[in-house]
Amino acid sequence: MIIQFYLAPAAGKRLIAKGVAQLDSVKAALRSGTVLIIGGTTNAAVAEELLASIGETEGFDRKGFFRGITVPKGYKYTPRESIGDVVIKDGKWMRGMTVYDACADLRKGDIVFKGANAVNLEDDQAGVLLGSDNIGTAGPVLTAVYGRRVSLIVPVGVEKRVTAPLKDLSDMCNSPDASGLKFLPLPGDIFTELHAIETLTGAYAEILGGGGICGAEGGCYFLAEGTDDQIEKLRAVISEVETEQSFILD
Repeated sequence: MIIQFYLAPAAGKRLIAKGVAQLDSVKAALRSGTVLIIGGTTNAAVAEELLASIGETEGFDRKGFFRGITVPKGYKYTPRESIGDVVIKDGKWMRGMTVYDACADLRKGDIVFKGANAVNLEDDQAGVLLGSDNIGTAGPVLTAVYGRRVSLIVPVGVEKRVTAPLKDLSDMCNSPDASGLKFLPLPGDIFTELHAIETLTGAYAEILGGGGICGAEGGCYFLAEGTDDQIEKLRAVISEVETEQSFILD
């Protein structure tokens, strides 16, 4: 069977979160290891799903779970205090801990979730924009990934897709002649809506089209192929996520 369906970015974030929650490596790290979820709007959904899986959702506020955000020009909102990051160790939420507290103790088998601003689907690579004079939360994460073989998963929606090689974008953004944001390609495994669909249902999916208005901007039409059972599972998953509300700050 082949079906088509549309997902707005908010629905895509929830789909991604449900997908990563079913990964065997994530389940194992939740039971006996450390899972670090770095603040971000896609990762807010990831944190909700993983905290729900251990029965510890009380006290989590997705509206404060981010560091840098992009909003429309002229958008007014009341700044919220960041709640930092979510660290789950041996099945318990270590409240108050951040990436800077947790990374030094991460070891092989532990997992870090960090969001991204760009994803090249062909190269299976994501990158993050840098606004500060250092590389922010990526610093301790890269030390853990390269130094101690900690796994990095990058949940990122396909609305952030780019076609240029990320090295080329990085070279341009980080040139001494450039101004504005810097750019850092990330190691690790990307996890998009396409990966979530395969993980949750076994169906194969591709992007068919994109765009919309009235809140559907950035959304995509998807095309999925699978067995009757896989498509039935996919329809059920879509019905769960398609009404997900957009991220609102106030």
